Amino acid sequence: MNFLYRADSHFNMANMFTFGNLASGLIAMYLATQGNFVWAVIFLWIGGGFDIFDGKMARKYGLSNEFGIQLDSYADFLSFVLTPVFIIFVSIIQVSDSTLIFTLGAAISLYYIISGLRRLIQFNINAEEGEIEEYFTGLPTPMGAIVLWFVFLGGIYVYPAFVTILLMVITGWLLNSTVKIKHL
Repeated sequence: MNFLYRADSHFNMANMFTFGNLASGLIAMYLATQGNFVWAVIFLWIGGGFDIFDGKMARKYGLSNEFGIQLDSYADFLSFVLTPVFIIFVSIIQVSDSTLIFTLGAAISLYYIISGLRRLIQFNINAEEGEIEEYFTGLPTPMGAIVLWFVFLGGIYVYPAFVTILLMVITGWLLNSTVKIKHL
């Protein structure tokens, strides 16, 4: 079990938590395809827990490496960009009777996905192994997923699909904005 505590291992403890995030995102995506949105969101929250601990483990045990940085971004892309957008799309936008809402929703979903991907790529370009900044520039993708969770709830229970789409635009813009957000 020595490999769990070696920074050069692709299966070190920090990366195992990241694989948990990735698995949670995949399970959430599957559950969303089955229309089970409540459990899909629960698995996204579980993925968020794994995402918090992978970084803490990497820093505590000196396990940060280039592989882990890349792996974390792939897991975050699936769990905090693709899956939340997919859940909103199939539960709110796709079921709309309006062709305009469907078309606009599809375009904005793509916009959000591209914004999230761009943010994660830029993060990886700027990332240094083992270093952590005091502030994020722009909304981090896990926080964007939390915002989309509230957007999803509002879209299901409170406001029309158009408001959901508008809130997705704003959240997508915030991903790559210059807004400073304190790192926890």
